[in-house]
Amino acid sequence: MPPSSTTPALDIHAVAKTFVMHLRGGAQLPVVRGASFVVEAGECVVLGGPSGAGKSSVLKMIFGNYRTDAGHIRVASSGGIVDVASASPREIIALRRSTLGYVSQFLRVIPRISALDLVIAAAIETGADMDTASNRATRLLCRLNLPERLWHLPPATFSGGEQQRINIARGFAAERPILLLDEPTASLDAANRDVVAELVAEQKAKGAAVLGIFHDDDVRRVVADRIVDITRFSA
Repeated sequence: MPPSSTTPALDIHAVAKTFVMHLRGGAQLPVVRGASFVVEAGECVVLGGPSGAGKSSVLKMIFGNYRTDAGHIRVASSGGIVDVASASPREIIALRRSTLGYVSQFLRVIPRISALDLVIAAAIETGADMDTASNRATRLLCRLNLPERLWHLPPATFSGGEQQRINIARGFAAERPILLLDEPTASLDAANRDVVAELVAEQKAKGAAVLGIFHDDDVRRVVADRIVDITRFSA
């Protein structure tokens, strides 16, 4: 059954993660323990705390890149509630296609594919037709101030800030109902940080749930409805 309107988009409960350092004799590195919070549709929750507190690890557990050692990560999808903590790889891949978007600090793409085609493909993946996807992609690239002369080039040789804008455009072009943002503004100038804040507000207005990490205080103040201090759950 689809989730009810009262079901949180994300429900993280008692999540724990410890890394095992196999090259150091199996030494254990605890990251988080007992992390619990929810993210509702139409709000932006920001993870707070210093570097090394486990913020990015929490995002990666929600996206399924890291497995949890304990707890539940319940995601409300069109097909019902999926617990990422116990989901199969096939279920996680399906959830990424339909529900979970992710913008990381690093661009990982297939070589020789143009920047424009990368953004178009992200929109098509979630069901947009070619015209809608193309219009959405060009609009985002314009708003993020990526010069049009770069649109038809592969982004491997772009600057760090230009690559990050491609990452952001891809994440927002897909318009998934849950969006995870891992320091999306870290390589951006003030003007493009403002654009990202506007894009977050627009997705919230459409009912998306946004969970992000923002080290820029000005951006965090603008986008955050709530801040969850991850140091409360540091292991």
